[in-house]
Amino acid sequence: MKKIILGSAVLLLLIAGFSFHPIKDWQSKFVRQTKNGSLQYTPDEKGNIIPDFSRVGYYHGDKEIPSIAVVKTLQPSSNSEQEIQAAIDELAKRTLDKAGFRGTILLKKGTYKINGTITIQESGIVLRGEGDDTKLIAAGTDKRPLIKVTGKGSIKEVEGSRAKITDAYVPVGTFSFNVANARGFKKGDKIIVSRPGTKEWIRDLKMDQIVERKGTKQWQPEEYNLRFEREITKIEGTKIYLDNPIVMPMEAKYGGGEIFKYTFDGRIAHVGIENMYFESEYLSDTAENHAWDAVLFDKIENGWVRNVIARYFGYSCVNLSGGAKNISVLNSNCFEHKSVITGSRRYSFNNDGQQNLFMNCHATDGRHDFVTGARVHGPNVFVNCTAKRTHADIGPHHRWAMGTLYDNIVTDGEINVQDRGQMGSGHGWSGITQVLWNCTVKRSAVQSPYGVSGNNYCIGLKGEKVAGHFKDRPEAI
Repeated sequence: MKKIILGSAVLLLLIAGFSFHPIKDWQSKFVRQTKNGSLQYTPDEKGNIIPDFSRVGYYHGDKEIPSIAVVKTLQPSSNSEQEIQAAIDELAKRTLDKAGFRGTILLKKGTYKINGTITIQESGIVLRGEGDDTKLIAAGTDKRPLIKVTGKGSIKEVEGSRAKITDAYVPVGTFSFNVANARGFKKGDKIIVSRPGTKEWIRDLKMDQIVERKGTKQWQPEEYNLRFEREITKIEGTKIYLDNPIVMPMEAKYGGGEIFKYTFDGRIAHVGIENMYFESEYLSDTAENHAWDAVLFDKIENGWVRNVIARYFGYSCVNLSGGAKNISVLNSNCFEHKSVITGSRRYSFNNDGQQNLFMNCHATDGRHDFVTGARVHGPNVFVNCTAKRTHADIGPHHRWAMGTLYDNIVTDGEINVQDRGQMGSGHGWSGITQVLWNCTVKRSAVQSPYGVSGNNYCIGLKGEKVAGHFKDRPEAI
């Protein structure tokens, strides 16, 4: 594992495959770099710290993304879509090797016309081009993803495995807590850290008092039963240690928390999309009847998208749905969206999943270029990314994203973390433990929700700080 300095070279993360030299003599009252290059975090009066965002992306950065051997090579043809899908389906029948891969399908240079969606539903398949000269054109007038990578099923609780968290307050940034009974758990177990939604919590956030307009929905407790995916790294008595930190406090006054083991039968792994160019046909600059996503991932873990370009899509270059976990999106670009400029469009790099990394990505003409949706469970990271000619803002979009780092994001628009109130259908507070670190913006509003469930942070910002949609909301740290 290699150390790197991200952002304007001040926040040290541990992500395999990239290496920069540490920068000397930088200071923050929240985190400081020690002589050996490690980070030391300063807790607040409750023990909360800025969490460690290093363990995101492909295998948490513990493994480099591999180069998988080519087992099938295709050339452009008048039947490209069927040939690509047939090659994927054929490869899916192969036995996985010891590393969990089946092989790579190489698309040689040229133009491949795709009228539908290329679908990958099995583990261990890599789809690779020869760079920008391998062009996949989403033809026709259907709104769809060009490439869809998805497994099956959903998270299922292992019956009888629940254990109550006994600590009255589990602070942000900690990797451990005590439970009533640790018997039945072991190192390596995949668990859910569960936090209930309660009326008291919503009341203190004032999300049952959203100023209404037509279509506004007040927050409901049952919609905020939060489930963070974690793995046990160690057990000492009743103390459970995790592979990733807590990014939202567990508080007895709001119902505390529990852990339980889970399965996700049907979730796939080890799929990569790399080294190619995607383009959508369109009828006009505001056309809506054409391809929406270049690449869509769901129900997959430990995969990647790297070195791709998407042009003229209505929604995204890469869209990670809620079942996508530990995905690395690297060195990719989303240019010149084509759609009406309004809601639910032009989300260049969208993340609804957990423990995902977007690094060295760039966008033009988008709305929400680096964005999370509702109830997105962190940690998640956007780092070293740019956005130009923006039509809206970067940041958590609505209804409580938890634990996101925006590190060295440069935009000619805005990055906002705020109470969005009645925007949309009642967006409300967009997130908690949202960290802006050395970002460059035209303007930015960063607020914290009344001291409820932690804080948001804005450190090293270059650009104008503004009050936000509601000027009376508390300012972030």
